[in-house]
Amino acid sequence: MNKLLSLLLLVFGYLSVIQAQEIQTVAFYNVENLFDTIDGPNDDAEFLPAAAKQWNTEKYNAKLQQIRQVMEALQMPIIMGVCEIENKGVLLDIIGEDKRYGVVHYESPDARGIDVGMLYRKDILKLKTSGYIRFTLPGDTLPTSRDIVWAKYAYKKENIFVLVNHWPSRVGGAEQSAPRRFKAAQMAAQFIDSVQQNDPKAKIILMGDLNDHPQDVAPRHVSTKLTPLISKESNSFGGSYNYKNEWDVLDHIMVSLNAMEGNFQVQKESGQIHSFTYLLTQYKGQIVPNRTYAGNTYLGGYSDHLPVSIQVILHP
Repeated sequence: MNKLLSLLLLVFGYLSVIQAQEIQTVAFYNVENLFDTIDGPNDDAEFLPAAAKQWNTEKYNAKLQQIRQVMEALQMPIIMGVCEIENKGVLLDIIGEDKRYGVVHYESPDARGIDVGMLYRKDILKLKTSGYIRFTLPGDTLPTSRDIVWAKYAYKKENIFVLVNHWPSRVGGAEQSAPRRFKAAQMAAQFIDSVQQNDPKAKIILMGDLNDHPQDVAPRHVSTKLTPLISKESNSFGGSYNYKNEWDVLDHIMVSLNAMEGNFQVQKESGQIHSFTYLLTQYKGQIVPNRTYAGNTYLGGYSDHLPVSIQVILHP
């Protein structure tokens, strides 16, 4: 009888620990040109009501609702990095009346005003500090690219650094533009080195649209320091982006090894590219992302990228 009682207590104790743990999501999403409808100081003329795209309040509100739908499908991430946003205002419009969320954003020197930023659950995480990494690309004399935005969060006694990236595009060709992305990779790697030297116990998560595939030089430079969790196997299509009917991974999440242990514990095999049915459509017989625009033609879709995520167990 005593053995049976001991076994029952052990089972109940185990179940109590499991129930006390929380499984949460950390995500990244390129939301494809989330501009407001106000003429700002940046080159946003393409996304104004009188422009050829006829970007108006109705379309803007519809896109905000679509992003919220994706967030709900991702179980309301505790951290969600985003790129292709115009300003802090659009981040605030995404969260709307949801008081659980805070935002991290800095204006970048990108000519079109395309920035990166993040939403975070301030009811779960404490934002300790934040900043940005600004750099000059090869061939330029001044910074012209998107900044890398970072934030330092605390969960219990653990520090978590998150870096959100949107590396230079492949305009001009992948090989010709590769040095520009490698510069971004170097800057991210230097920041990671600095964090690991000054706060060796800190956990690091790097995420973003790197405009490169996992096997390319720039992402591999960062992956010597962090572990990639998004791969072609992370969904059935083999990627987060489709170019000329070819799927591949442009949207990445990498983490430090120590992020897979402790109270804030990343699950190693949890990397996923999300292919919810409404995020996809057919074009010329091929399944592709359900994007907002094709040129100036409004399609009413979500984005030309698919969101990516990892899972985190929060221990009590």
